[in-house]
Amino acid sequence: MDKLYGRVLVPPAVVTELLHGREGGVDLPHLERLPWITVESPEGLDKVPTAVELGAGEKEVLALAMQRPGSLIVLDDRLARSHAEALRLTVTGTLGILLRAKSEGLLPRIAPVLDKLDRLGFRLSSKTRTVVLKLASE
Repeated sequence: MDKLYGRVLVPPAVVTELLHGREGGVDLPHLERLPWITVESPEGLDKVPTAVELGAGEKEVLALAMQRPGSLIVLDDRLARSHAEALRLTVTGTLGILLRAKSEGLLPRIAPVLDKLDRLGFRLSSKTRTVVLKLASE
């Protein structure tokens, strides 16, 4: 990720969500072990008033991006993405990251990663999978 985007900021609520996932048996990374990730608390959660139905992680991501103009945020949740777009924030998702990594020669194939994401419960329709693999020339 650092080769693609440089510095990566993650709010504490996302760290907590990953911890809960690991406690539930899901193979998720320990962000504190990744030197290219900085955990940073956002200010101004009150500036994300339309996001009451979002989880804490999504709210903190939006707030952190709002205090850092020009940031690219990673969101896969459709509702969170629509809030980000309403706030005029620049958004990508997991699939966008994978496509960029492949195009820059950092990932040889996307299909095995999609298979692993599927095993982890990442929701991806077969149509979207087909489109992503076509874009990746796989």
